[in-house]
Amino acid sequence: MPLPFLTADRDLDCDHRTAESAPLPHDEPDHWRRPYRPGPWRVGTAAVFLLLASFVLLSAVIIAVAGALPAGVVCLVVAALLITLSVRLLRVGLWVSARGMRQVGLLRTTTEPWSGVASVRIVQQPVRWLGLPRAVQGQALVVERMRGEPLRVIVTDHSSDFLSRPEAFDRAADVLEAWAAEHRG
Repeated sequence: MPLPFLTADRDLDCDHRTAESAPLPHDEPDHWRRPYRPGPWRVGTAAVFLLLASFVLLSAVIIAVAGALPAGVVCLVVAALLITLSVRLLRVGLWVSARGMRQVGLLRTTTEPWSGVASVRIVQQPVRWLGLPRAVQGQALVVERMRGEPLRVIVTDHSSDFLSRPEAFDRAADVLEAWAAEHRG
């Protein structure tokens, strides 16, 4: 079963397609795509949550068979929440399409049309290490809006997608800057 939120488009500009190759569904310009793969820290954390959910589901079955149906239902709800959390965790990041830029967070999503984006650039600033309160000096991708505050910074070289992968951060930042330059007009 394909999981589109785990795959990243390595070729977002799709200039290299040949005439005989049929367009794939993810080659559509209106399709939301993340220009980078989720990092090993993000995938590992989601895997731990899924492992925990499997243990909670097993305990829900054991509790329900033992006769405590309300406690089994509570365990089932907790497992569903853990599964939802892990899938949502894998979706966190910046997504782009021809319509604009979408910032997907753990609890909320913000979509900004390209006409509302003033600039996309890399800045040197203190960034959060793996999303924890500890701040270190690093690079952050800042998306400034035409009106209002800039978008929250979630793409940094010390985030769970790019920690120990500086070349992946540089590629993702370049692609995001190129998309902004192309679609802003």
